[in-house]
Amino acid sequence: MNNKKILVIAASAVFLIILYFFFRKGETDFTQITTSVKRGDFTALVFSSGQLESEKSESIEIPEKLKDRNLRIWELTITHMVEEGTLVDSGDYVATLDHTAVEEQIKAAQDEMDKSMSEYEDSKIDSNLNLSNQRDVIVNSRLDLAEKKIIVEESVYESPSIQKKASMDLDKAKRKLEQEQKAYVLKKKQEENRVNRRYINYRQISERAEELQKLFNALEITAPKAGILTYFKYPWGEIIKTGSKVGPYNSVIATIPEMTNLISRTYINEIDISKVKIGQNVKIGIDAFPDKQLSGQVIAVANIGQAMPNSDAKVFEVKIKIFGKDKDLKPAMTTSNAIEAGTFSDTVMVATDAVFENDSLKYVYVGKEKPVKQVVWLGDENENNVLIRKGLKEGDVVWLTEPANAAEIELQGLEVYAEMKKEKEDAKALAEKEREEMLKKKPEQVPGPGANPMMMIKGSQVK
Repeated sequence: MNNKKILVIAASAVFLIILYFFFRKGETDFTQITTSVKRGDFTALVFSSGQLESEKSESIEIPEKLKDRNLRIWELTITHMVEEGTLVDSGDYVATLDHTAVEEQIKAAQDEMDKSMSEYEDSKIDSNLNLSNQRDVIVNSRLDLAEKKIIVEESVYESPSIQKKASMDLDKAKRKLEQEQKAYVLKKKQEENRVNRRYINYRQISERAEELQKLFNALEITAPKAGILTYFKYPWGEIIKTGSKVGPYNSVIATIPEMTNLISRTYINEIDISKVKIGQNVKIGIDAFPDKQLSGQVIAVANIGQAMPNSDAKVFEVKIKIFGKDKDLKPAMTTSNAIEAGTFSDTVMVATDAVFENDSLKYVYVGKEKPVKQVVWLGDENENNVLIRKGLKEGDVVWLTEPANAAEIELQGLEVYAEMKKEKEDAKALAEKEREEMLKKKPEQVPGPGANPMMMIKGSQVK
């Protein structure tokens, strides 16, 4: 009986040991996931994130009166604005501009108008007084002339010298009357102009006050058509919202996009931009709807790059036209773009998950039983695979997960890294050489205005 118990216990222990090694072996096999290097056709992709925008949109602008320079209002603050994404109908309320600033201008215009009216009335009174005085001077000149005529008539019995003096006084009286009459005409014209200027000034101020009142009544902005409201965004990133300032030089407040014409605006780094061309097909994913897959095409590529915020890297703007319609799409949704940058035939590729990297090297684990860490020189990639320029050949078995003893595995293929580094240095040196040669080439001198062609010919002969 005791022997049977011992046999049962021994058999159980052996069975447990077998189970332990069996499951341990199975666990090891599970972590050893491998794949093979393949040869075939390869489509290179350039990946980027973008944002949905409408290719065509209706702008919601400031009141037309605010663009009038005579009002001398250069900007107003948006005191309230409906939320972005609000569905509005034609004529619906959108935003309110600052009434207080316009009220102050109206009050100032009214005060100025009252002052101008007083000056206008004063100018009319002054003109009447001045012209009345001038008419009195003319009347006195006429009386003086009549008096001088009488003296001349009475001097016929006097001596020649007295007669001559009387005649000269008469001539002076005539000239004075003529001068005063001419002065009156000029004075009248002068006074009329002065009164007219006062009136014109009053009328301009009055008209400005009326226009300001019209602007005050138009400070509530409404939608010109039905659609989804989106805030206006400047190229440098600033968004027009409550608290922003608008005016004649930045007149757009918001937009209503036409959702049947959508584009994805994205930015490609300077390393990949040479691969992107107008007309390339694009696969587009919508982050908000992971199950949706859209298609599109590159329609515009910027010629000039722009710096990314807080970075020295440069990016280039790319616009992608989205084909078809989808009622679920909304402006400003984030897109995941895969631009088909080219197709390569009969080329070696490996799964992207098989490539590992440290600070400066990219490598793979090659070999099923005893893997080695092999440096690789990579080319273009797509969502699944990456091209192999050097370091692997067709049929090589590579690991998709790091081995347990990855830190102990020796690195091989440093000559591949050295060759890759040398090619980059050679390309850089060649570009620098071409630049220096271009700088050495001097453009031919073109004779300027007045230059002597013979002197230029002589100068070239001396050289």
